[in-house]
Amino acid sequence: MRAQTILLFCLMTSFLAFISVANAESGLASYYGYGRAGKGGELTCAHRTRPFGSVLRVSYSGRTIQCRVNDRGPFIRGRIVDLSVPAARALGMMSAGVVRVSVD
Repeated sequence: MRAQTILLFCLMTSFLAFISVANAESGLASYYGYGRAGKGGELTCAHRTRPFGSVLRVSYSGRTIQCRVNDRGPFIRGRIVDLSVPAARALGMMSAGVVRVSVD
């Protein structure tokens, strides 16, 4: 009985880990200072496929922010997300311009 419980727990844990990683992306991010800016310095971003209003967790160089999708893009090959200027500042990528990030 205990072996079955442990096996079931391991299967469920690996299944949940698979689901949570399924939406994770890694790639290049840039920032934009035009168009639909967030209200009062709100951290916003543009993503090709995620629904408007969804919140993404973006990580770079040990920093992690949460930003809301309010636009479509980026339209440059190889980039997975465009960040607003306040989001880029919070992430610490303003001087670099284009950086490799992880998006959950």
